[in-house]
Amino acid sequence: MIDRDIANLYQLETKILNQSVKRNIERFPMEFRFQLNDEEKNELVTNCDRLNTIKHNTSNPFVFTEQGVSMLSAVLKSDIAIKISVQIMKAFIELRKNYSNNWNMLRRLNNIESRQISIENRFDEVLKAFKNSNNLPQQGIFFDGQVFDAFIFATDKCEIK
Repeated sequence: MIDRDIANLYQLETKILNQSVKRNIERFPMEFRFQLNDEEKNELVTNCDRLNTIKHNTSNPFVFTEQGVSMLSAVLKSDIAIKISVQIMKAFIELRKNYSNNWNMLRRLNNIESRQISIENRFDEVLKAFKNSNNLPQQGIFFDGQVFDAFIFATDKCEIK
């Protein structure tokens, strides 16, 4: 989560949140909190319209991992901070549970997508070969029973062996 969103949840200014973290910096190693570089910030702004306001900020936002958000509960002591920390941690637990429950389906979808891309690339190769070919069949189409001839023609054009 970016610092701006967390500060908004805790009803703080981003500057105040980051000052609190700096006062307790030993609690926030790099794997708990890190700052985006310019390229990462630009990609984030490009992908999330709601973050257009950080586009021209002079400093890049800090990002908190799940452990960093958890550590904030030890740093921010207000009643609202405690309530919000509990809600955020419950949300992380729910996200992790959903991810683990859907891992096999996500993996299968990824495999299907990879195969689909591979098929589309092959199909594009076949179409390019047909467009660039000078020795198309005389009749222009393959008739029933000529499936093998069509296959041989396509594989020859694409050098698929």
